[in-house]
Amino acid sequence: MIALLLILIPLLGGIITFFIKKEEGARTWSLLAAIATFIVAILGFTICNSAESLTYKAPWMGLLNSSFSIAADGMGAMLCMLTAISFPIIFVSTWNTRYSNAKNFLGLMLLTQAGLMGVFLAMDALLFYFFWELALIPVYFICSQWGGEKRIKVTFKFFIYTFVGSLLMLVGILYIYSKTNSFDITAFYNAQLPFDQQMWVFWLFFLAFAIKMPIFPFHTWQPDAYQQSPTAATMVLSGIMVKMGLLGLLRWLLPVLPVASYSWGDTVSTMAVIGIIYASLVALQQNDMKRLVAYSSIAHIGLMCLAVFTENKSAVQGTMLQMFSHGINILGMWVIVEIIERKFGTTKMSELGGIAKKAPALTIFFFIIALANIALPLTNAFIGEFLMFNGILGVDPNISKYGIPFAVLAGIGIVILGAVYTLKMARSVFLGETNSLTESGTDIAFHEKAILGIIAVTIIVAGIYPHHLLHSFEDITNSILNKSDVLHLLKTKH
Repeated sequence: MIALLLILIPLLGGIITFFIKKEEGARTWSLLAAIATFIVAILGFTICNSAESLTYKAPWMGLLNSSFSIAADGMGAMLCMLTAISFPIIFVSTWNTRYSNAKNFLGLMLLTQAGLMGVFLAMDALLFYFFWELALIPVYFICSQWGGEKRIKVTFKFFIYTFVGSLLMLVGILYIYSKTNSFDITAFYNAQLPFDQQMWVFWLFFLAFAIKMPIFPFHTWQPDAYQQSPTAATMVLSGIMVKMGLLGLLRWLLPVLPVASYSWGDTVSTMAVIGIIYASLVALQQNDMKRLVAYSSIAHIGLMCLAVFTENKSAVQGTMLQMFSHGINILGMWVIVEIIERKFGTTKMSELGGIAKKAPALTIFFFIIALANIALPLTNAFIGEFLMFNGILGVDPNISKYGIPFAVLAGIGIVILGAVYTLKMARSVFLGETNSLTESGTDIAFHEKAILGIIAVTIIVAGIYPHHLLHSFEDITNSILNKSDVLHLLKTKH
């Protein structure tokens, strides 16, 4: 029942929000719905974490042998918790941001949360596709109605990319269904398509997930979308929605198409490494904070994609931990960017400077989040990145012969260039002397300190004590790797 409530609360909350006339009432109701979802997630994954409460199955489309089957395994529970934490933070941090027709904006945000929860919980391929679209469609409307000056062009590009990807995935789902006569995830895992069929079906799924993450060269929609979208939507896109693609790889690609995943692994890994270097170099050249954070996200997602295709326990566990850590860290970065834009009316680093003298609390929180973003030891990202690099370096030669060069190139992009562009942002925006724009700046309000404080505490606690999260991934990691065991793959291929 817990799993069902995680979807129903934001779904019903979003629908009700559309009918609330007063803006303050809509804001309060949407925040309460997000908090209620967070409370259910906390109770569900701590006190009431029995198998029965975290699963739900009911008839749905009997003629197609598809059921409303949802369950929270370790990875799904972690992503649901990330979603549950993020939405109250997003609503509170953007509380002072005014929207025309705010009830529609907030209603669409809650519908997006419901769709995301469904994606992370779905154990039926058709249901997974349904929630995939439910999560994306409200974002199209949010970006096109409340975005920046170029929102129509940018949203159209976003729509084309994701629509094509979703359509390809649907074709792949229907093809496997034609072989199994069931959309159940277990039937998909047992499909055992022949090698030649797996090789082309792989790309139907992978392209959808690659666009959503995104990785090079399917990333071109992202920086413009992040820059033109309202900040609340950008927080959802970069903090949570990109994890849809990574979950797709781990739950619906590697176990369902193990031979093809092994065969195309080096190709995908090469794309990921190129994306890491490219995005990091482009981030170095950015003057706009939104675009810098966007390219930073592309680089970090590229590392996670690379780690997934090593099919190594350390790398896969590190990826799962990093999905949570990246979501928290990138959310914190966007909260700070939103505060700066609201206070000073710009996100151009060249127009800012000396904010540390006027907003010491904001500066402290920024440096905690920035240091986590470059994976400083004792921060949450350090553990995940360490495990991923350990797995990439230790990849079985039967899986990939390029573990060391991949790790070196990824390290240059993430560790070295990542530190350079993050510290460049810190120097340009927060250090130095104030100017005519920042001279009148003030420090952040209490509710902003509370939000950033929660993010900072999460960063430090997860960095010092990641054991509980890693332990929760143990079973799902073993399950994924058992279904894509390289020895079995080689026997199947030959």
